[in-house]
Amino acid sequence: MLHYDHPDIRPLLFSGGFGLEKESLRVDENGLLSQTDHPFPDDEHIVRDFSENQTEINTSVCHSAQEAINELSCHYLRIQKKLFEMSPREYLWPFSNPPYIRSEKDIPVARFSGDQASKTVYRDYLANRYGRYIMTFSGIHVNFSFDDELLKRDYALCEKDLYQDFSDYKNRFYLTLAERAASYGWILTAATAASPIMDSSYVEKGILGEDTFFNGMASLRSSEFGYWNFFAPILDYTSIEAYVGSIQRYVNEGFLASPSELYYPIRLKSKGVYSMDGLLENGVSHIELRMFDLNPLIPVGLDVRDVEFAQYLLIWLISTPHRHLSPSAQVQAAHNFKIAAHYDLKTVRILLQNGDMYGDAYPVADAALAVIATMKDFFRNADSHVQDILDFQADKFTNPHNRYAWKVRRLYQDGFVKKGLLLARQRQEEALNCSAEHACRSV
Repeated sequence: MLHYDHPDIRPLLFSGGFGLEKESLRVDENGLLSQTDHPFPDDEHIVRDFSENQTEINTSVCHSAQEAINELSCHYLRIQKKLFEMSPREYLWPFSNPPYIRSEKDIPVARFSGDQASKTVYRDYLANRYGRYIMTFSGIHVNFSFDDELLKRDYALCEKDLYQDFSDYKNRFYLTLAERAASYGWILTAATAASPIMDSSYVEKGILGEDTFFNGMASLRSSEFGYWNFFAPILDYTSIEAYVGSIQRYVNEGFLASPSELYYPIRLKSKGVYSMDGLLENGVSHIELRMFDLNPLIPVGLDVRDVEFAQYLLIWLISTPHRHLSPSAQVQAAHNFKIAAHYDLKTVRILLQNGDMYGDAYPVADAALAVIATMKDFFRNADSHVQDILDFQADKFTNPHNRYAWKVRRLYQDGFVKKGLLLARQRQEEALNCSAEHACRSV
């Protein structure tokens, strides 16, 4: 538990590192998935995710949420300029859910060669195991790290016999944070869900544009129809060795081909390429939040206020008492994430944590308002900006029409792909009126 109110800690409480990963599909002028090669073959910030037509922006580690959004915008503008110059012209699809899909052939597995050929082998495995359609869901991962100086100061305030050294303290700090986030991260799913509809071709092959499909979810990719494994993972947060071992066990028993296949909304990572060896050797450097939908209401796809809310949630979580979750409580925690992806948050209920167990059930909207009210009290002495962000989030649960998913459904229900393609063209025109070079210089 962070000594958040200590005079050595308070000045650094809101300091940290932010990194964003944003996936987007490339489409042609007809709303079909692009079949061209990835147009940024040697760019470390613009890579491919599952498919050759699924671009992924990776920002640097930034010192604020706004700085991370600025860099994300820089790379977004570069992509838009490149797609405009292509012949034929292409566009970035602004939604988490895909446009028209004629068949799996529209979703070409990203092809890597040489010492990266194993990436294609892994993607072929995913295609066979989960199907290519589900891999077209695109989203945003928010990575956050607390300032190392803050952690060192907090470590100095701890009883020394609790930890072997600072590295042990830091690992346990993030393990506690991850376990807390597993309990309460559902609120981020509910607050940022923005993918309630999709084209009929996703649910019935070859049926393009005949209907806009809605099945009661606000985020298809975060719901039970999206990115989840075929089992409910039970993770051990008692030590970094135990945590790694609990993930590796699923690999050893054949449930996963690699740790990267664990589709869980919360992930602990070390610097560099994600691996269990990296976590053991280098320790945890940051936490990854993987539940954010693309927000088509924002040109770059992500509202800075949602990133800041995620940071405030993590600060609150690590500053409050915590007990380890039992296996059954972990199953419930994962279920809460799926429930929070529903469209009408008054009609579905989640169980809130009570110690190491789960207690009463509440409508998701009511539970979210209760969490935000507790956070507002916790941050009562913070500046007005923090309270404004919390009010912005609370408004989503007070009035459902403020939620992104409700706005998206109202705007794009009739003719999802046709209207989405008009939006994609509009976003590109807007981007061309900006200077990517100027944006990059301002980062």
